[in-house]
Amino acid sequence: MLLENIINKNYVEARKEIFEALNSILEQKLNSYKKIVGENFIEEDTEELDEGNIQKQGRLKLIKIRIRGGKVQRRVKKSAVKGFSFSGGKLKRIPFAQKLKMKRVQKRAAIKRRAKMSRSIMKRKRSMRRLRSLGVR
Repeated sequence: MLLENIINKNYVEARKEIFEALNSILEQKLNSYKKIVGENFIEEDTEELDEGNIQKQGRLKLIKIRIRGGKVQRRVKKSAVKGFSFSGGKLKRIPFAQKLKMKRVQKRAAIKRRAKMSRSIMKRKRSMRRLRSLGVR
């Protein structure tokens, strides 16, 4: 139909058909993007619900449910006061020596993370360069 309209110099009808085809293609793409965005949005909502699991009870926080290391932890009590830890059913002050040790360990971990991140960034750049040379990206 489109070619016949163009051959017969009926450009108005040809234009309408082209726009109808483009609109149908756009609707299909829009629906696929809606599905992708919807899946990502649902994942973000579940993370926000996890934050709602925390109840503050005076100087304690009660975490109803959370996932750590692939395992589900239920009804975990934590300290809500900085410098104190919850152990043995009571809040106890974290000793200064332990704070210093934790500070050193965290500093060392940050240095290691930075080094590993630079390596992964180098590898990503290399793979992106290869993909660009192949004309994929």
